[in-house]
Amino acid sequence: MLVVVFLISFSVIFCAFLYSKYARTLYLAKAFKGPPTYPIIGFAYRLIGKSPYQYLIIIEELIKTYGKTFKIWLGPELNILTSDLKDVEVLLGTTRFNDKALEYKTMEPWLNEGLLISRGSKWFKRRKIITPAFHFKILEQYIEVFNKGSSKLVENLRSKMDKESFDLYIFVTLCTLDIICESAMGVSVNAQTNTDSEYVKAVKTISTVLHKRMFDIFYRFDLTYWFTKLAREEKKALKILHGFTEKIIIQRREEILREKEKKIQKEANDVGAKRKMAFLDILLQSEIDGKPLSNLDIREEVDTFMFEGHDTTSSAITFLFYNIARYPEAQNKCFQEIVEIFGKDKNKPVTFENLNNLHYTELCIKETLRLFPSVPLLGRRVTKECEINGKIVPAGANIGISPLHLGRTEEIFPNANEFIPERFDVVTNAEKMNPYAYIPFSAGPRNCIGQKFAMLEIKSVVTNVLRNFEIEYVKSSSGEPLLVGELILRTRDPLMFKLKPRIYI
Repeated sequence: MLVVVFLISFSVIFCAFLYSKYARTLYLAKAFKGPPTYPIIGFAYRLIGKSPYQYLIIIEELIKTYGKTFKIWLGPELNILTSDLKDVEVLLGTTRFNDKALEYKTMEPWLNEGLLISRGSKWFKRRKIITPAFHFKILEQYIEVFNKGSSKLVENLRSKMDKESFDLYIFVTLCTLDIICESAMGVSVNAQTNTDSEYVKAVKTISTVLHKRMFDIFYRFDLTYWFTKLAREEKKALKILHGFTEKIIIQRREEILREKEKKIQKEANDVGAKRKMAFLDILLQSEIDGKPLSNLDIREEVDTFMFEGHDTTSSAITFLFYNIARYPEAQNKCFQEIVEIFGKDKNKPVTFENLNNLHYTELCIKETLRLFPSVPLLGRRVTKECEINGKIVPAGANIGISPLHLGRTEEIFPNANEFIPERFDVVTNAEKMNPYAYIPFSAGPRNCIGQKFAMLEIKSVVTNVLRNFEIEYVKSSSGEPLLVGELILRTRDPLMFKLKPRIYI
């Protein structure tokens, strides 16, 4: 009896505490439409036991029922989801909403306070020194790395030409890991030839951790997560990842010091012939407030570059092949454009100028990212109570912005579910698109700093693959692919492809 009384009393006191703490939030939240919730757990009851692909189905149902901007409670956490263009423009168009949502905290063990997560003056200063790293003169030096990685991909794909179907994503992921690692640190992890290496396994583990911690209720909260096997695996993986990056930083810093001591003068385009002016080299030469970056500062940004440029690009490339395989006329146009620019020599190295001339291929990439944005949900945190288009949003609320649903809004993109690359052709479409309608790289002050890098990398991979193979999509018996809207957009089941040798006429 005493236990029952205690539990009831505790529940009443706890609810009273929550109400007093969230009274203002509860009051303001009434202005937003949203699904019914349960005490304490909120809307989480609808997500427990659901598979990741079902989350997107639930969100689509909520959009149909409650409109483009609605609320859901996850425990005491108020979340507002929007795919309304007017709201998106306000949220991304200013620095008022630069703070990332709470979900991004799951990345801190790996990325610390790198550019993706940092805020305030730290974010501003880091952004300022990193921006020059993506100047076209620097990007041009990465082309050789892109060509090397994609050529190895082609070599590996030859072994699959006799297969009726295979999972292309696995090969693409290892290719992008090789490319981003050499671009970031100037060293190769040889992911495409050594898939069992500690580093490659550690990257896979961390990717799993981030997905589960953000979207699996059981792993979401620290109290339940830190007792799991996955938490122990994360700790081991972080030791490997941080150790590898720190080792490279120390080695490269020592090399630069030795060069200075020997008074070796090098031109800017000759900094480390094998390294091709890696992202790491630029950070080692940078200063903030007159002081060089510490090893930890550099590790944060190198790891962030590794994270942001790995899975995102893999997703984009795989979905691009999916689209042009389903639309053979688009694939043929891409191939004809590649032949016009590169000729019929399959092994001719790609160049910066060549890649910039791949106009139709770029239209296909843009259309792919509209339909399948690599990051399907962007998160912001409201630090101060504010007004967004007449709606008062309480401090502490998380706001989720959906590039996936925004990109499929019929009013903005007619025939939104069809693959129509020409809709991005500025020559034939004179009407200027609202810059916040198409946000696969986000938009505004906090847009993706590496989007030009990503576009060049994707073009390099596509060029080398299409010069060698004709790609066919092998339809699944389960019908259309089911999308999984986790941290990175995926499909529930692998997208399966078949390759044919490319025949030149």
